[in-house]
Amino acid sequence: MQIHGHCDDRFAAVAEEFEKNFTERGDVGASFAATLEGEFVVDIWAGHADAQRSRPWQQDTIVNVYSTTKTMAALCALMLADRGALDLDAPVSKYWPEFAANGKAGVKVKHFLSHSAGLPSFERKMSADELYDWQTCITLLAGQAPLWEPGKHSGYHAITQGYLIGEVVRRITGNSLGSFFRDEVAQPLGADFHIGTPREQFPRIADLIPARQAAPAMTLDPDSIAAKVFANLDLAPATTRTDGWRMAEIPAANGHGNARSVVRAQTALVNSGKAFGVELLSAAGCRRVLEEQTSGADLVLGFPLRFGMGYGFAEDLLMSPSKHAAFWGGAGGSTIVVDFDERLCFSYVMNQMTANIVGDPRGGSLGEAVYRSLGIN
Repeated sequence: MQIHGHCDDRFAAVAEEFEKNFTERGDVGASFAATLEGEFVVDIWAGHADAQRSRPWQQDTIVNVYSTTKTMAALCALMLADRGALDLDAPVSKYWPEFAANGKAGVKVKHFLSHSAGLPSFERKMSADELYDWQTCITLLAGQAPLWEPGKHSGYHAITQGYLIGEVVRRITGNSLGSFFRDEVAQPLGADFHIGTPREQFPRIADLIPARQAAPAMTLDPDSIAAKVFANLDLAPATTRTDGWRMAEIPAANGHGNARSVVRAQTALVNSGKAFGVELLSAAGCRRVLEEQTSGADLVLGFPLRFGMGYGFAEDLLMSPSKHAAFWGGAGGSTIVVDFDERLCFSYVMNQMTANIVGDPRGGSLGEAVYRSLGIN
């Protein structure tokens, strides 16, 4: 196979693991990128954009990254907080008065960022078309009661987090989250990442390919929180190929980009708020990512996890050996790690999904190779 792009000699082990993802771990098309102290040291891609292997994965190929999108929504909130326009400790109702209904007056903005607001799902099954209608979604969420005491536990807000953060952004700025991200992050940084993808970009989009093996069978109590989350959504890979999905703004799940664009958008966090000649926020604003909000078994995902502001702690899921590193990932395998200790940012994006909800051994092997290349175990 042929790997395209650039990989510094120091990171040769990364290119080797990237190749193994294709020869041993089933990748079809993928990209990986990393910056160190604000400069790209790896930017590689290979494979094909479709299951039939008829379209090569190109330098500008993009794909739906599912929940890696959440880090872009979090970045927007952190930027507004850094500007003084958003108080993360304030009640949501300060910006969105209708949200206080049904026992939610005490829900704070930071509860959205840490998946602890008690609104991990819509209270009824949602069609794909309803998910594309912003007003429908935010009206339903504003009217719901929390499923637990807000702030006490995390419970992964798989699809709802993006609407919740996005509506706060809209109330403050007058712009949708996708528009704010485009104008304030993507365009200034040259990051080819879209939350609401214009139709003219469709030819560049790779097809998400369903996992070859289903997730291990789980018997969920139909009344459990996890069952409410996963039973009420239609997020199948086939849905992501529709015009409606691609053009809608679903800031928790339908971002389209590649590893390079994810890294371009997130690199500023580990470089005191500056990247590629652009200042997004202050150094103090960046460090808010590391303010621990919740710790313990997530009520939806079922495993122990610590959340900061918009990101999980990477050390907990062995995504980084650094004490001050954060990450998140998308269903099927995409990942992003921001390491404050090493001023390191890296991302893996692919189209062949696996059964993992958050993170993936393929991205994990690449991250391990990055740290090995730096002499860090």
